[in-house]
Amino acid sequence: MTQAQNPAITPPKAAIKPKELITNGHKRIDNYYYLNERENPEVIKYLNSENTYLDQVLAPVKDLQTKLFDEMKGRIKQQDESVPYKEGAYYYYSRYITGGEYPIYCRKKGSLEGAEEIIFDGNVMAKGHSYYQLGGYEVSDNDELAIFAEDTVSRRLYTLRIKNLKTGKLYPESIPDTEGGSFAWATDNKTLFYIKKDPQTLLGYQVYRHVLGTDPKADVLVYEEKDNQFYMDLGRSKSKKYITIGSDHNGVSTEYRLLEASKPTGEFKVFLPREKGHEYDIVHYNDKFYVRTNWKAENFRLMEVPEGKTTDRTVWKEVIAHRPDVYLANMDVFVNHLVLGERKAGLTNIRVINQKTKADEYLDFGEPAYVAGIGYNPDFNTNILRYSYSSLTTPNSTFDYNMDTKEKTLKKQQEVLGGFDKNNYVSERVYATARDGVQVPVSLVYRKGTKKDGTAPLLQYSYGSYGYSTDPGFSSTRLSLLDRGFIFAIAHIRGGQEMGRRWYEDGKMLKKKNTFNDFVDVSEYLIKSKYTSADKLFAMGGSAGGLLMGAIINQAPQLYRGVVAAVPFVDVVTTMLDESIPLTTGEFEEWGNPKNKAYYDYMLSYSPYDNVEKKAYPNLLVTTGLHDSQVQYWEPAKWVAKLRALKTDTNQLLLHTNMEAGHGGASGRFQALKEIALEYAFILNLVGQRQ
Repeated sequence: MTQAQNPAITPPKAAIKPKELITNGHKRIDNYYYLNERENPEVIKYLNSENTYLDQVLAPVKDLQTKLFDEMKGRIKQQDESVPYKEGAYYYYSRYITGGEYPIYCRKKGSLEGAEEIIFDGNVMAKGHSYYQLGGYEVSDNDELAIFAEDTVSRRLYTLRIKNLKTGKLYPESIPDTEGGSFAWATDNKTLFYIKKDPQTLLGYQVYRHVLGTDPKADVLVYEEKDNQFYMDLGRSKSKKYITIGSDHNGVSTEYRLLEASKPTGEFKVFLPREKGHEYDIVHYNDKFYVRTNWKAENFRLMEVPEGKTTDRTVWKEVIAHRPDVYLANMDVFVNHLVLGERKAGLTNIRVINQKTKADEYLDFGEPAYVAGIGYNPDFNTNILRYSYSSLTTPNSTFDYNMDTKEKTLKKQQEVLGGFDKNNYVSERVYATARDGVQVPVSLVYRKGTKKDGTAPLLQYSYGSYGYSTDPGFSSTRLSLLDRGFIFAIAHIRGGQEMGRRWYEDGKMLKKKNTFNDFVDVSEYLIKSKYTSADKLFAMGGSAGGLLMGAIINQAPQLYRGVVAAVPFVDVVTTMLDESIPLTTGEFEEWGNPKNKAYYDYMLSYSPYDNVEKKAYPNLLVTTGLHDSQVQYWEPAKWVAKLRALKTDTNQLLLHTNMEAGHGGASGRFQALKEIALEYAFILNLVGQRQ
């Protein structure tokens, strides 16, 4: 339903309050700048009025939304359990109960036949909160204590707590504004380290040492990151010997600091000083380190260096040489084996190397489009590798692989209820030629019998930023589209890292437009190849993928019937000029710093908000969260307001603001499905499907 079809439904109109913005001598007028006033009643009223308008417009498909939600929920095994993993004396796992929104974290001592101990019950902990997130936990070496972190606002500011696992009691310490999941115990079972975040920018910038039972105000600052372009993480090495502080400059530079966990009052020492252009990861193994490094190796290579000599690169020894066609993505180490995660021709591979014989092998997966990855393997003294596998037609699967006997054991495959049969679906891998001649991979999936004569509706998805690869994995929610005749396509565009490091470098900074061009060129290929037609082609992307959506509808609005832009980063220039906004400074190496005129001019040429024009746009659903810590809610709100004022069509333009959530949406496993049901109902309605 459009306004033209029902004039009684009137869209909200945001007030125009011009604000002059001058950068590099260039003047912009932002009519909706004031929408960034989160506490302003006028702003809240506007957001609520947009939500009301959306409900009115989508009223004819309210039943469809409910049906989709029930469908998707019905495919989920409500009482479910993860595959246990062994760490120390215990087997750890999580499980869900029927009707439960949150996982229950458990363990058993000695064997899986042991008595269950509940570490955390997410359903109990979430009571009284409209949003709840357990940001990881870490058990002490003596297995008696656990650090954990909670977020009840969805701003990614976690409160750190400590629990006695023997008594079930919480210690009185409560440390706010910490980095969830970034903490570590020392071997004395009483000293712990954590990262403190700046509540304004949300950047982790300080590492503190805390002693159990003491006042957090007395905690000792052991490291402070002075450069606000670096992100930080903290953890314990798999060998348990070291506590590590990692500083990462967003794809440009890395630095690690190490402290022996048995000497918690000691000083963290630099593994190798940071330098622009050098990224590295480290894994401790016996008396040496393996180093994954891009030093003189764009796609990374593997080297090793003895303990105590890490700062001297003249003693680094090459283990795996650089390969121009293979991207070395990650690694894991075991007592007798080294395991590498690699990417070649857009697909993931797992390589196992015997440390003694140096013999190596690649695991065989046998499907044209899939995703496989090294799992969580905390046990060093084992010959069993845990890895994950899925494809567009194969549900998420967990395997154990015996690295000596070569035997694979399927430990668990996601159980999809409701009569799912993978043989009813087909996946393909094709290549679209971009306008500059580059071959862009495209992964597709559809139900058998779907015609490829241009009559099928198609949803094209992508992300294309930060070197994040959008791999062709399984989605049970997606079946609701496939079973209604949709084709689903993932465009592996530049800006991701599917085809290696160069694929990422050619889709960032002053080459960012390659990302948008690739997506549009894939759309044209899919239409030309009769997978769909322009009146049945839909596009979807979120966050930086929402920027992608904004750019493509400015560039080629005629190609798309409808677009879903989730938490979209669309006000690029203004956001990147405001260093008080969370994450801005750390993003300069992805987008550029607009205080530099060259970057300002380039950003301005594609920023979706700045390039809205008086012309026809596709049907558009935009979603955001009032408490979003990554893309502030006002970006999509301003974008919708400007589109509403300038667009010349009568197509739907809808904004949905979750007034209680942030960047990731609702926190419960079922509540999140309601947001997907909304997106699917919007799309299905546009092709006349209300069943």
